Amino acid sequence: LPWQCFRALCCKGPPPPRPEYDLVCIGLTGSGKTSLLSQLCSESPENIVSTTGFSIKAVPFQNAILNVKELGGADNIRKYWSRYYQGSQGVIFVLDSASSEDDLETARNELHSALQHPQLCTLPFLILANHQDKPAARSVQEV
Repeated sequence: LPWQCFRALCCKGPPPPRPEYDLVCIGLTGSGKTSLLSQLCSESPENIVSTTGFSIKAVPFQNAILNVKELGGADNIRKYWSRYYQGSQGVIFVLDSASSEDDLETARNELHSALQHPQLCTLPFLILANHQDKPAARSVQEV
């Protein structure tokens, strides 16, 4: 009996698994997608290279794990974004708030396209106006 009491008090077993959510992270090249995910994963900001193709990161939080597919934002890659949407449970759209008017218009068009995509249109979207620390950054209202 004492062994059973000790075991009940000390050996509760592994903690319950945290729920996992699959997200897709999109935005134009240079918007800060890789930097954002590196920061969330507590990785060094040094030596960050723009993503070519895609990468997957598991972002741990206390109550959940976010499995984020980061898709490269180059013009020749964006046409393939929709191939990676299946199974997503949410979208992170990152835009460079200090970008040129042309790039901002391109980002706006890509965002509208994603918002209308059948596999994404019912999902929660986080729109992150990145690079707010730059002098040319637009306010959230302007973006």
